[in-house]
Amino acid sequence: MEPDFDTVHWYAIYTSANHEKKVAAQLVRLSVEHFLPTYESVRQWSDRRIRLQLPLFPGYLFAHLALRDRLPILQTPGVVRLVGTGSHPQPLDAAQIESLRNGLAQITAAPYLRLPIGQRVRVAAGPLLGMEGVLLRRKAGPRVVISIELIRRSFVVDIDVDALEPIGHNPRGVSPVTP
Repeated sequence: MEPDFDTVHWYAIYTSANHEKKVAAQLVRLSVEHFLPTYESVRQWSDRRIRLQLPLFPGYLFAHLALRDRLPILQTPGVVRLVGTGSHPQPLDAAQIESLRNGLAQITAAPYLRLPIGQRVRVAAGPLLGMEGVLLRRKAGPRVVISIELIRRSFVVDIDVDALEPIGHNPRGVSPVTP
């Protein structure tokens, strides 16, 4: 099916890592209606705690445009592509975007790391930085078993989902979703 170049739709923009806010600022300068859903995350440093507004969907934001107007957006630093199939960007359901915009104004949301139980993970932030373990559960917060192989002992820790990253292949053969 050939894309409609003249009708304004919502499209997902895939960005370079950590460029969502920079791209959003450029879209403001280009007068392009956009939506960057965010959530609040509290990060602990050795000397302080800080509240950050982070993208709810890392690597993505949404723009409302006609495809004929896409070139300035695609030339924006940090933009990788409009999301779609093959070389054709796919429009998003306008009602879904509107529901998301309205809903996030009323509720608290946080990203959900799609790691299956049994996935090997590495702690990427916080006091256990660099430690590796196996994800035990996701409900009520991620719980990870970390083992010290040399002494054949393990411990379990509840850890913030933002502090985990997947390692290699998981035992169930399900790859974590990546952009």
